[in-house]
Amino acid sequence: MWQQFVDFLLKAVVTVNTYLSNYVLIVLLVGIGLFYSIKTRFVQVRCFGEGFRKTFGGMFKKTNGKGGLSSFQALATAIAAQVGTGNVVGASSAILVGGPGAIFWMWIIAFFGMATIYGEAVLAQETRLLDGQGNIVGGGPVYYIKRAFKGKFGKFLAGFFAVAAMLALGFMGSMVQSNSIASTSAEAFNIPTWTVGLAVALIAGFIFIGGIKRIASVAEKIVPVMAILYIVLGLVVIGVNITKVPEAFGMIFKYAFQPNAIIGGSIGAALYQAISQGAKRGLFSNEAGMGSTPHAHAMAKVKTPHDQGVVAMVGLFIDTFVVLTMTALVVITCLYAGGGPLSAVAGEGAAAHITKANMVQLSYGGVFGETLGNIFVAICLMFFAFTTIISWNFFGKINFEYLFGKKATVVYSVIAIGFIFVGSVFPNDLVWELTDMFNNLMVLPNVIALFALAGIVAKSAKLKGAPVEEQSEQPQHAEEKA
Repeated sequence: MWQQFVDFLLKAVVTVNTYLSNYVLIVLLVGIGLFYSIKTRFVQVRCFGEGFRKTFGGMFKKTNGKGGLSSFQALATAIAAQVGTGNVVGASSAILVGGPGAIFWMWIIAFFGMATIYGEAVLAQETRLLDGQGNIVGGGPVYYIKRAFKGKFGKFLAGFFAVAAMLALGFMGSMVQSNSIASTSAEAFNIPTWTVGLAVALIAGFIFIGGIKRIASVAEKIVPVMAILYIVLGLVVIGVNITKVPEAFGMIFKYAFQPNAIIGGSIGAALYQAISQGAKRGLFSNEAGMGSTPHAHAMAKVKTPHDQGVVAMVGLFIDTFVVLTMTALVVITCLYAGGGPLSAVAGEGAAAHITKANMVQLSYGGVFGETLGNIFVAICLMFFAFTTIISWNFFGKINFEYLFGKKATVVYSVIAIGFIFVGSVFPNDLVWELTDMFNNLMVLPNVIALFALAGIVAKSAKLKGAPVEEQSEQPQHAEEKA
């Protein structure tokens, strides 16, 4: 009976995702990224160096005002949300289903997405709210959606986004992360998934109680370490397979336009699969246009919205062009290039044991040995996924508070902890499809508002911002239910 319900639910969610991910999402994400690139005169190119200077020049700066975060703390919190299973399992899934060419489309989505995420950070800074003591208490898409559309329509769109964000980030998104932690830990350490899920839920609960300051403190310490560790060991794997790297890049570009040569089917169907996987997994990886990271960027205490906008671009660059590309090269050089088990020339049945959940582990295992490979990937995923859980929980909490008021956030935290545990024992495919669906739903009202407010973003990029005008305004979360 239970299995029948799971199968029915999975089928229904896959149907919804087919229309959203494979049609609507591609048009919206590429459209808003291209539109913002043109409106801002390709701010992701013009201000790329400035973004790096502001990001790493402020690594050790503390908060310069009340109730906020330093620019780097806000970025670390945002990257903690971005760099998660989407960079490991998500990238592997895109390659397995859409072929190596899906990575090319993820790069395209990310390049234009850098302009999108610049706009999201600028608008989050422009529309955040302060309480009577000068503390930042609200920020994110619900506020700039209401700036874009006055009256009932604005309240409806903001409420729709808040519900989708609460479910996608605080609940369903946490399930994906805990599922990945539990499954990889079970394979590496032979630990029951429910045990891992319980431990993750308890540790996360302790951090949730500390609020954004504790979350930011954890993120700014863990994120640089986990990224460097993953990159260094990834470079070792790539170094061992260095002769296959040119072929790997060649496969990414070749199969971006001729994916049928490796995944089968007609050229039209295969190309559609490669592009749709690139768009869907690209969104889950870099989150540009989804409306999640603006919650963190709204908390930064900076001189101008532009300052945080260029820092946000760097976060996306690190997420996709560094960490995700590292995963892609590891997987392609180990499993595709040189006649690997997933190559077009591999014998039938050669890839029977390979799934999106174990592709990276098998790749590292081929260099470090199966046991060490499994352990390394399990540890990296544990850090990636856990930091995503704590950041996404904070983002979801902001939207829950917007809907139900601050006093109700205790209920939210309890429910979120429950979802973290449940995710560790749920079927992998269902967890991913549910998360995809709510991620996709978040995009709709967020991108509509981004189109409407493009003039503000373009002005900020042209003039490189004006000082943030802090609005000492008491937010009306409880009274402004959508």
